[in-house]
Amino acid sequence: MDHALYETVARTTTPNLDVPVRRLSDAANYSRIWLVIATGVAIVGGKRGRRAALEGLLSIGVTSAVVNLGAKPLLRRRRPDRSRRDLFGARHTRMPTSATFPSGHAASAFAFAHTVGRTIPGLALPLGLLAGAVAYSRVHTGVHYPGDVVVGSIVGAGTAAMVTGALERERTRHGRR
Repeated sequence: MDHALYETVARTTTPNLDVPVRRLSDAANYSRIWLVIATGVAIVGGKRGRRAALEGLLSIGVTSAVVNLGAKPLLRRRRPDRSRRDLFGARHTRMPTSATFPSGHAASAFAFAHTVGRTIPGLALPLGLLAGAVAYSRVHTGVHYPGDVVVGSIVGAGTAAMVTGALERERTRHGRR
């Protein structure tokens, strides 16, 4: 089913989406998009914004370690074969050299969205939608199978929940909120 969904996305003609989705995927490289948003949240959001931004970046760091140092080397799933460039045209982006499973982009996106959305609930929906768009962009550009981004999203949100839970317990233990 994973390969069939991948092929369906690859074969679906979307000329109006191809360039913006490719740019979104590229903006998420090295978590740049999340760094920019964290900076904005920290500047505009006062003390709560600074805490949300810092914890969001911490969640990305822990999630990236789990995915890139733990899961990918153990699971070693190969990236999709994009040799038929006619299927990807304007949506083509550089193919990463790491294993494909789980998606680090999706994991980082959902880790950041979960953490910041938990601290600033008004940002939960827009960040969640942006995280979903980043996850989809990885399939749209042909660098991940759908299952890679689904599992990456779950790993990211789950890791973020553990990180934020631990931070909350620590704050409570020290009488801070």
